[in-house]
Amino acid sequence: MKKVHIKSFGCQMNVYDGQRMADILSHQGYEETATPEGADLILLNTCHIRDRAVQKVYTELGKLRDIKKAQGAEGQETKIVVAGCVAQAEGGEIQRRQPAVDLVVGPQAYHRLPELLAEAGKRRVVDTDLPIEDKFGFLPAPKRQAILARGVSAFVTVQEGCDKFCAFCVVPYTRGAEFSRPVAQIMAEVERLAEAGVRDVTLIGQNVNAYHGEGPDGAVWSLARLMHRVAAVPGIARIRYTTSHPRDMDSDLIAAHRDLPQVMPFLHLPVQAGSDRILAAMNRKHTGDEYRRLIERIREARPDIALSSDFIVGFPGETDADFEETIRLVDEIGFASSYSFNYSPRPGTPAAELTAQVPRELMNERLYRLQARIEHHRQAFNAAMVGRTVDVLLERAGRYPGQLAGKSPYLQAVQIESETNQIGDIVRVMIERTSTNSLFGRLVEPGDASGKGLAA
Repeated sequence: MKKVHIKSFGCQMNVYDGQRMADILSHQGYEETATPEGADLILLNTCHIRDRAVQKVYTELGKLRDIKKAQGAEGQETKIVVAGCVAQAEGGEIQRRQPAVDLVVGPQAYHRLPELLAEAGKRRVVDTDLPIEDKFGFLPAPKRQAILARGVSAFVTVQEGCDKFCAFCVVPYTRGAEFSRPVAQIMAEVERLAEAGVRDVTLIGQNVNAYHGEGPDGAVWSLARLMHRVAAVPGIARIRYTTSHPRDMDSDLIAAHRDLPQVMPFLHLPVQAGSDRILAAMNRKHTGDEYRRLIERIREARPDIALSSDFIVGFPGETDADFEETIRLVDEIGFASSYSFNYSPRPGTPAAELTAQVPRELMNERLYRLQARIEHHRQAFNAAMVGRTVDVLLERAGRYPGQLAGKSPYLQAVQIESETNQIGDIVRVMIERTSTNSLFGRLVEPGDASGKGLAA
C-alpha cells in the first residue's frame, strides 16, 4: 500500500477533518504512517486562527521540501498537500512561496481529494471553492479498524462555519456560513462509532450551539434535542460539545446539562474579554454582566459544572482598565481551565484595520499576568479533587508499565496503577495527589466508602 502522513494543526475540527481525509485516502490504497519520511503523500491540515500557526505551516513546508527532494533522488515520487484554513485563506500564495506543494485544498472541498490528487499528477492544483453541496454526504464511512485505532473517545462534526463575524476572527471567511448536518447523518456516524467501542463523543462545530439541523421528522432540531438522541445510543456514556457562543446558550441546552447524565459537567464557553467596551469592539454581542448571569443560570442547573473559556489579550484599543476587567471576571468565575493568547491580526478581518494596536511588549506583560491567574484557578480546581472519588474513562496505556490513563468528567488527565486491560471501562477512582497536568489515584472497589463521591 501507498503511505500517507497527515499532520493536523489547531482545533478539534481539524483533528476530525484529518481523520476523515485519512478515511477517504484509505479507500484509495493509502495507509497512515506516523512520519513524513518514506510517505508517498504528505498532507498538512492547517490552522489560520493566529499568525504564529500560519508561520508554523511555512516552516514545516520547508522541511517537507527537503524530504520530497531526497526521496525523489531515490526514485520515490512524493506529493505534498496543504489543506485546511491556511489553504482556504492563502490559496495560490502557498504554492508561490513553496513550489514543492502539489495541491492546495480548502476545508470545504477535501471530499474531492481523489480527483484533485489525480489532477495534481499533471499540474499543480488549487481548490478553495466553498461548494454548495454538503461535503459530508460524499465522505466514506471510517473503517472499523480505523475507529478502533483512534480510541474510545471521538469527535463528530455537527456544524461548520459561523455567522457571528467577530472582528478578530477568520472563521466566516475560511469555513463559510453556518451549516448544520442533518440529524440522520450524524446519528449514523455516532452509531457506527459506538458499535466499534467509542464511549465518549464530543460534538464539534465552530459555533456548535447554533446547531439547527433537519431532523427525521422534518423539523429543525436544536443541539439540546440532538444530544437527547445521542444519549439514547447504546454504549455512549459521555457527551461533550465545543465550541459554543454565549449568545446561543439557550434554556433547552442548559436544561440538558441538568437532565442528561451522559452530558459531562464541563463547558467550554469563550468570553474573550471582561471589558464591555472591548467586547463591543470585538462584535461579541454580549456584555461581561450578561456572561456572568448566564454562568449563574448554568450553575443553578448543574451545580457541579466546571467552566473553561478563551481570552484574547491586547485587542486593539485595550487599556489597562479594560484588561483589569478581564482579570476581575477570571477571578469572579474561577475557570477550571482556559486558553489565552495575544491578539493576532488576521488579514481581511475588521480588527486588522484598526489603528490602535497594542504594543507587543505590553501584550506580553498582560498575557503573563492573565495566564498566572488562570493557572492559579486551574490548580485550585485540581487540588480540590484530592480525596474525592470520580468516574474515569480509561482511554489508553499510561507512560509507565502497569499504568492506565483516562479522563475525568472534567477532562482532567487521570493516571492509575492497574495490571488489567480496562481500556474503554469507566471506573471509580479516588484521587490521591496532583501534578502540574495530571491527577493520580487508585481504583475504588465496590463498597469502598473512602473518598467523597463525584460520579458522572
